Amino acid sequence: MRQHVIIHTPKNSDYVELTRVWEASVRATHDFLPDSYIELLKNLVLTRYLDAVMLICTRDHRLQITGFAGVAAGKIEMLFIDPAHRGQGLGRQLLRYAVEHLNACQLDVNEQNPQALGFYFKQGFEVIGRTEHDGMGQPYPLLHMRLKQPHLQAGRG
Repeated sequence: MRQHVIIHTPKNSDYVELTRVWEASVRATHDFLPDSYIELLKNLVLTRYLDAVMLICTRDHRLQITGFAGVAAGKIEMLFIDPAHRGQGLGRQLLRYAVEHLNACQLDVNEQNPQALGFYFKQGFEVIGRTEHDGMGQPYPLLHMRLKQPHLQAGRG
């Protein structure tokens, strides 16, 4: 039986654990990124990126963080699930919460991350644009995605 997932708001004291989840998730899904770049991004996640978004997370029965999302200005800026907890619906629940409660309807995804791309297509997102470089100017193309219009009205009313 699947356990009900409660969405929490993490505190600054959770940043190290959030960064651990981020790194584990990225290493499991972003095999196109060199280790040195992951280390650079990891430092930015911990020192800058987490502060720049509204954070939500899921926790297991031991209160360990199992996944998290960050939203800013209607855009999902990050969504990462601990690899040990993938396939349990956590990403879908975090995404749904971000859409329904934080008014998020856009996101960017690495073109070279087919698992994430497939996940977002399945959740009702469509590609609306593409850039050749990531936010740091590196040659990792990003696809800009938006929730399809019929999905925007779902759950509202």
